[in-house]
Amino acid sequence: MDRRLRPTGVGATALLVSAVAVLSIGTGLVNITTPTAGPLGSYVPAGIQQAAGFTGTLTGFVLLVAAASMRRALRFSWLSAMILLPVVAAQGLVQSSAYSIPLVALSLVAIAVCLWNRSRFDRDVQLSTSQIAAGLALVGAQVYGTVGTWALRDEFPSVDSVADAFYFTVVTASTVGYGDITPDSTIGELFAVSVLVVGVTSFTAALGVLFAPLLEARFANALGRMTDSQLELLEDHVVVLGYGDLTEPILSELADANVDFVVVAKPDNKNIPELKERDLPLVVADPSDEEPLERVHIDRARAVVAATNDDASDALAILTARELRPDVTIVAAATDRENVDKLKRAGADTVISPALIGGRLLVESALGSTDSERIADSLTGGQYASANDDET
Repeated sequence: MDRRLRPTGVGATALLVSAVAVLSIGTGLVNITTPTAGPLGSYVPAGIQQAAGFTGTLTGFVLLVAAASMRRALRFSWLSAMILLPVVAAQGLVQSSAYSIPLVALSLVAIAVCLWNRSRFDRDVQLSTSQIAAGLALVGAQVYGTVGTWALRDEFPSVDSVADAFYFTVVTASTVGYGDITPDSTIGELFAVSVLVVGVTSFTAALGVLFAPLLEARFANALGRMTDSQLELLEDHVVVLGYGDLTEPILSELADANVDFVVVAKPDNKNIPELKERDLPLVVADPSDEEPLERVHIDRARAVVAATNDDASDALAILTARELRPDVTIVAAATDRENVDKLKRAGADTVISPALIGGRLLVESALGSTDSERIADSLTGGQYASANDDET
């Protein structure tokens, strides 16, 4: 399983809500096409059961959109899910078929999980200027077409209500054009053309805003970079600041321990192409800058590790991490022994000097210490002992 997509508290909740949404859609379609009698079938009229199938399908699609936005830990998406999940469960009961029993049960489980993880959804919706403009253009086009069609209803013989005016606007702006409502005057025709132009323009702008992030995500995946949606799933993870020769064993240990992690490495690092090919969770940026550490959610990290071959760069990265997250555990590796105290002053809780540890083990082994052999064996995964056995 891709480590970058592993479900966390937020991801697992979004995944469960998505399952409810898909099940609601499937159950609704099944009950529409082949209604079956369920536990409450004798108490609910067939017409209401079929209507619940239609509304259940529609609610499932809306819930699916809410579940997709839940991956970003948005408070609004959590609230939407908490409103829709009881509706889905109620629709399942009204559908009263054998297929709706799993839907009701899973909806109740999803409600409990959402309540349990409520505190994790603490982010507000942040819309860009282009997204706001596209939304206003789309709404404005519909309002313009509906109000104008209703005001000119004498030019449209088939428009008898505001709903008819809205229907005409939608089918015209979307270029569907069923032809059941047509103008019978020049003024009506010119207005219909204006609705078509305004509607197509607003739809195009809205689709562009929606598909731009998807294309960006595609390019990011192709380049081996983590997308914003993948970064939003990071929780209780380890942030690795920089990459060097000392970093590789750390990544291997984290992978073996099944711990989520993300690497923040400088763009000029020569190992970047190799890291991308290995599909490691990677953010290409300076780890001493605040913005990339905020992107990898250091506020939700369980620990921070800095272990490259450059103690000075590690110190700057540690200073930034400590400023952003005063309570996080920071562990560092010092290439030079004299830099151990400096890294501690920079903010590291624990600083390990591989050279110092290695030197002590070598001296103790040379003097025949069995403790050093045991420690070396634990550090090398048994390779030390195996080598000694081969020699004997």
